[in-house]
Formats: sequence, C-alpha cells, structure tokens
Amino acid sequence: MRRAVALLAAVALLAGLAGCGDDGAEPGVPKGATVLLDFIPNAVHSGLYAGQAEGFYEDAGVDLKIQQPGESSDAPKLLAAGKVEFAILDIQDLGIARQQGVDLVGIAAIVQQPLGSVIARSDRGIAGPGDLEGKTVGVTGRPSDEAVVDSEVSADGGDPDKVKRVTIGFNAVSSLAAGKVDAATAFWNAEGVALQQQGVPVRIFKLGEFGAPTFPELILTTSRKTLEKDPELVEAMIEATEESYELAATEPDQALDALLAASPELDRAEQQAQMDALGSALKPAPLSTAVLGPWAEWATELGILERPELDIDEAFAFDLQQ
Repeated sequence: MRRAVALLAAVALLAGLAGCGDDGAEPGVPKGATVLLDFIPNAVHSGLYAGQAEGFYEDAGVDLKIQQPGESSDAPKLLAAGKVEFAILDIQDLGIARQQGVDLVGIAAIVQQPLGSVIARSDRGIAGPGDLEGKTVGVTGRPSDEAVVDSEVSADGGDPDKVKRVTIGFNAVSSLAAGKVDAATAFWNAEGVALQQQGVPVRIFKLGEFGAPTFPELILTTSRKTLEKDPELVEAMIEATEESYELAATEPDQALDALLAASPELDRAEQQAQMDALGSALKPAPLSTAVLGPWAEWATELGILERPELDIDEAFAFDLQQ
C-alpha cells in the first residue's frame, strides 16, 4: 500500500513538472527579471516606473524588479554573471565592456540623444566651447569625459590641448556652484537642470551640438547568454519598455507620478524640470545602424573605443526591434 501511494505521488509530481517550463515557471505566470539602473532613480528612468505601475511588464510576461546601483555595482560584470538580466548602460560603457571581452548586447534605446555636455559658468567669459582655452574644466576621470571636451572644443574652433583639466569626480554641481572650476563635464538633463534651479549662472553646451553625431546615450542591455537562453523574455522586455517610454513621452505627468511614488525621496520640482528638459528625447525609436555606425566611428576617433572599430552588428540586437 505504501509503495502504491509513493508511485502515485511520483506520477503526480512528474505531471506537475511537465506543466511547467524548463525553468520550472508555470505557463502564463510572469517571469521574474531584474533591471539595474545606471544611476539613482531620476526622470530618465520614469518610463520604467510608469510601465511597472501600469502593468505593461506584467502583461508582457515579465515580473520586473527595478534595482538601484550600489557603490560597488559593476553592471557589465553583473550581467555577464547572470546576477541581473538587464541593465541600463551608458552607450560608451557598453562599447568599452564589449572591447574588454564582455559579451553584452544593446536591445533598446532609453533616450534618443547624447546627454553629455560641457557646462560653463557664464560669468567667466565663455560664450562657446572654443573659449575654454586657458580655462579650468572639471572632469570625472572617465575617458569619455576627455572625449567630450576634445570634441566640443575642436568643433567650436578651439585647441583642446590648451584646456586645463582637473579631476573632480562626480561633483560638477558643487564645483561649479562654488566657482572652483570654470566649466565641467556633466549631463545636461541632470546636473545642468540642478545648476539652473540653484540659480548658478551657467551656459550649457550639449555634445550633440558640438562635434558629436546624434546617438542614444542610454541603452537597455542584456548578456548574450540571456539573449540566447531566453529570447522570449528579452523580446517581452523590449516590447514592454517601448510601450512604457511611449507613455512617458506622451503623458510625462503620469510617468513622473509613477517615478515619485516609487522614489518619494526625490524632489518633485527638480524631477519635473528634468522631464521638461528631456522632452521628446524619451520617445522610443528603434536601434539603427544609420545612427550607431557614426557613433562608433566618432567614439573610436576620440579614443573612447579602441581600434579596430566596434562591430555594431554584434553589439546591438537590431533584429529584435518592434
């Protein structure tokens, strides 16, 4: 009798397993996935929070967890190790990681414009990037910052070699507000907005207007391993993210409400100003070789990426775009 009961239990267990996917998930149940942000939550991430609040990810079959980066977070390594399924990466960091042998793949553009800029105090006689000759410019220490300065100064007719550069880390706002530097590299949608709100007299020179081609600054990224192991999850993530950012672009107030509900510590006025600054940059658009090819050439020429030039067909999943 005991043996018969055991056999029946084993059959029931096998039948239950047969009704699940290979990973044990029940059919129709959203699959858990984590997306790691590139920075603390802010307006540029509003689409993710809006999509989560509206159920877009759940409807697509993704039980999405949005994770803030920690001080020691290394998104490329976490992606490669399978610790997170997705991450928002600066496009430069995606390219650098690939050239270092980390097989990551960009699957969607989060914002459609370069966010990098040089922000100068307007009381230091700087009308354009070319006037930075002989001036002190604060940089974070990342190679891409050097490229931003070189690109902008050259495009405005100046000599980049005559610019004095000092490493200030990620303290552009405080350094400019205190007048410690004449200018600094920073994101126009974040630090630029913060400085203007503080009443610091500044001029913002956007990278896309001085020497750089238009390119999507932030990229939703996964690993090759995740893409090959679970293409349905990746496609669902792309679909829901595009729908989410369409909402953020057309209903920014609704998206802002979702961001602030998830992160109540944020200042509403500052985030509203960031949303206003971003505007149509949040409207989703497919990844394009016509856009990413010139970016790769520019990044290689400026020394952000090493030669040989990045293979964009390997770095981005063009075939998965909606």
